Amino acid sequence: MKNLFTLLFGLLLAVPVFAQDDMTIPLIEVEGFAERKVAPDEAVFSIHLEEKAMKVTDATEVLNAKTKKLAQALEKAKIKDYKLVADNYSVNLNRIYRNGYARDSGYVASQNLRITTNSKNVDMQKIVEAIQNSGDMSFNLNFQVSEIAQKSLENELLTEALKNAESRAELIAETLNIKSIRVHRVSLSASQPVYKMEMMNARADAAPAPLISPDDQSLQKRVMVKYTY
Repeated sequence: MKNLFTLLFGLLLAVPVFAQDDMTIPLIEVEGFAERKVAPDEAVFSIHLEEKAMKVTDATEVLNAKTKKLAQALEKAKIKDYKLVADNYSVNLNRIYRNGYARDSGYVASQNLRITTNSKNVDMQKIVEAIQNSGDMSFNLNFQVSEIAQKSLENELLTEALKNAESRAELIAETLNIKSIRVHRVSLSASQPVYKMEMMNARADAAPAPLISPDDQSLQKRVMVKYTY
């Protein structure tokens, strides 16, 4: 514990030292930026289920029955290359507010379901029909770049961002007649999120989903680089 306190205390002392260091050293500070337009490779159907009942067991049983019915409908449709995942399961009191007073009336059980498949899956229409045939369910359809695809481009984007920062710093140095520069500090900014486009919001009794061609989405990387001269 003492060692931990000593380490934290040392880090706190180091912060103003770094700040003072940057104030006394001549620096060129630039941002490096890289961007790729990538075709979404995943389609995600998001479904929110909710059931109210006076007993917890009744609410959860109905919720589980709906989930099971959807799973069976997907299996019966013989859809290829999909994954059904249930998460964010919760049970809460059904609290009703009326005329300034609160009254508990049973429970509310809720759960989110996600059906993930390839964005070019020819069976996507069957997924929509399976949802429609599983009861009173609404869904959102989003297209996104998968985590695997993002990671495969991570190093390339970082390299491009660093080269972009270097190019900017060299331009500044040349313009100001600075003979040589060298890297002083590099900071990685948090990666920009992949932009997800909501393509559809429909209920179970809605018309079948149209054929959709999602737009390319943006993957970005930013770095901050300080050069000393």
